[in-house]
Amino acid sequence: MQIIKTVEELKNIRKTLKGTIGFVPTMGALHDGHISLIKKAREENEIVIVSIFVNPTQFLKGEDLSTYPRKEEADIKICQMCKVDYLFMPDIKTMYEEDEVLIKAPQNSYVLEGFTRPGHFDGVLQVVLKLFNLTQATNAYFGKKDAQQLALIQQMVKNLFLPINIIPCDIVRENSGLAMSSRNVYLSIEQKQEALKISKSIYMAGNLIAKGERDANIVKDKIYEVLAPLDIEYVKVVDKRFDEIEVIEPSNTIILVVVRFGNVRLLDNIWM
Repeated sequence: MQIIKTVEELKNIRKTLKGTIGFVPTMGALHDGHISLIKKAREENEIVIVSIFVNPTQFLKGEDLSTYPRKEEADIKICQMCKVDYLFMPDIKTMYEEDEVLIKAPQNSYVLEGFTRPGHFDGVLQVVLKLFNLTQATNAYFGKKDAQQLALIQQMVKNLFLPINIIPCDIVRENSGLAMSSRNVYLSIEQKQEALKISKSIYMAGNLIAKGERDANIVKDKIYEVLAPLDIEYVKVVDKRFDEIEVIEPSNTIILVVVRFGNVRLLDNIWM
């Protein structure tokens, strides 16, 4: 595995690469969820590139940019074990200049996650577009846990005519059912135990729908019952355009749950 630190080095290497390229962009602190993306990229492509970059433009004022988990040595070992070919690990000055051309996320980015974190998706799309341009990958792999992010990246690829395939990948969970997240390390043992109500609630919702329930409000009420008394930020039932719906269509529905434990936001969802 070769570690790359600069844009110039990545550009020069990219000129020499032939065959399909699978790309996995990450912010590091790699866990089994990331590993599943890398393994899928390894299975489906001749060359695998992983990036690790904690992107400052997607963090809002007061968020955890300075304390975001960083595990460089462990991340390098994980990438080596997963047989990554190239690991791109730039710093902020490598990725950004002082006066940048900006990317503006569409209006539908200001609901749900974007309502809580206005401008967050502008930063996500900005860095992802840069990474797509640098890697010129055939396929890029993203987890379904960040459902709205995934949808906006797919929209960007479509709107900007980018020659890359976006591959959505299923959520990976801890044995307990908790969705894998780099921010899980912030949770105490007691909070982790309480957080199991999140996956319990969405599994329950999935079972209700499988048994024929189509009223979104009934499903949401049942989720709230399971989650109580946690600090619930939102429970939404949306279609795949992220518009809220009253009637569930099993092939076109996502149930989204966000719960707070202090400053830690935990996201989970189920795609129907």
